[in-house]
Amino acid sequence: MGRRPQREIRERLLAACTEHVLAHGLASGLPAMAATAATSPRMLVYHFGTRERLLREVLEEARRRQLQLFHRALSPQDEPYEQTLARAWVTFTGPEGAPFLRLFGRVHDDPGLWPEFRQAATTDWLPVLEQGLRARHGDDAPALATTALAVIRGLLLDRDATGDTTRTDTAFTTFLRLLTPTRAEGDGDPSGNTARAGALPACAGPSEKGPPAWAVQRQSPASSTSPCSDPPPPSGLGTDITATL
Repeated sequence: MGRRPQREIRERLLAACTEHVLAHGLASGLPAMAATAATSPRMLVYHFGTRERLLREVLEEARRRQLQLFHRALSPQDEPYEQTLARAWVTFTGPEGAPFLRLFGRVHDDPGLWPEFRQAATTDWLPVLEQGLRARHGDDAPALATTALAVIRGLLLDRDATGDTTRTDTAFTTFLRLLTPTRAEGDGDPSGNTARAGALPACAGPSEKGPPAWAVQRQSPASSTSPCSDPPPPSGLGTDITATL
């Protein structure tokens, strides 16, 4: 009867093979992985049974590492969550995160080794995103978590396909600006009476009509025009109107 595989040796071989696959991809054969692990293909088969079983365990180990790294990057910090997401994007696309994206992008496209991976690759990230977004977005957090994940995954696919780092970085920065709640100077009022910047101010009474759309103008500090009055339309509509969409 042969010796039972020693757990320490098996763990060391699995760690080395995982490093190799993260660096070189799933197409690597047993001889290449064995060389990285300083062993022989025969010993890899002895410890793991088959190449397919070894690759599945390598994927599971790589996934464990990715979850640890990405969850740490996405976990809420003592700051607006948009800042956390900005740093997480750098982690995802930088030297630490890029090998995982390359590897699991291939698994997502060809899930033969891991049929249930596609669903896990989506649902794994939603709870931590929702947790981070809930403080500022409340009940909208679940929908925004799905939106944020779709934006992140779409831009990562774009980046992988085109190599256009500048455009995708700019797109993600723009998305974070759209995600950030825009508040008036009264933000933080304990009464909760905050107003979105650019929104129409309340008039004196419910019976008074609001200003026409073209009358929502940028007011200078010296201006005494009431926002609820109906001044004649200015001549330069294109330059004096604050966008409301």
